[in-house]
Amino acid sequence: MDELRFVVTDGVWARLEPHLPGKKSDSGVTGKDNRLFLEAVLWRVRTGLPWRDLPSEFGNWNSVFRRFRRWAKRGAFERLFKEIRGEPDFEYALIDGTIVQAHQKASSAKGGPQAQAIGRPRGGLTTKIVALVDALGTLFDFVLLPGQAHDLKGVAPLIEDVAFDALLADKAFDADWLLAELDARAASAVIPPKANRKIKRDYDKHAYKWRHMVENFFAKIKEFRAIATRYEKTACSYAANWYLAATIIASR
Repeated sequence: MDELRFVVTDGVWARLEPHLPGKKSDSGVTGKDNRLFLEAVLWRVRTGLPWRDLPSEFGNWNSVFRRFRRWAKRGAFERLFKEIRGEPDFEYALIDGTIVQAHQKASSAKGGPQAQAIGRPRGGLTTKIVALVDALGTLFDFVLLPGQAHDLKGVAPLIEDVAFDALLADKAFDADWLLAELDARAASAVIPPKANRKIKRDYDKHAYKWRHMVENFFAKIKEFRAIATRYEKTACSYAANWYLAATIIASR
């Protein structure tokens, strides 16, 4: 296995291991190969290659794939991420959306593309990800939407029961209902007004410069090829990729 590039260092593994299914304290069979399994999934998330091309050193590709699906369906990758991300720094929060192309073969899941957060706007098959990050640029959470959906559709579930002092976003998020929600929370809206607003709002232009933190996060996580292009048929599996990649970023 010398030719394989592993990314989970001993230090990172020490942080991850206690939060994975099948640890020694769990009843039943323990996951003795959890570290190798995690590296196998990361290999695919990093390369974007088909599961069938998984190097044999990781074991049978179909066994690894089926295990990945079990973990994804049970929310194991989401729970791992939320344990590792730690307490967010919500002096201010930042929200934005990004679009990724979905591979043609990703659109054949049961229920149709829309049910799996895949849309077909003019740019072809796409998925939109709306993400909330904290003041340090660390992901807090995200939602998946079909590519043609407006970014605002992802806001409500992301900010529900989340306390922050200010929300930074671009003018696409300049909506009356969101401004009213932030005002009711006594949170500042660092959101430029749309050009068609008759009455222009003031906003903190200095604080707005920090909005690049969420764009930086998108650039960082899209270094993983199976994030930058969606190959997964189900939203559940694609979200699992996001949670795992974000876990690795947060643990560095």
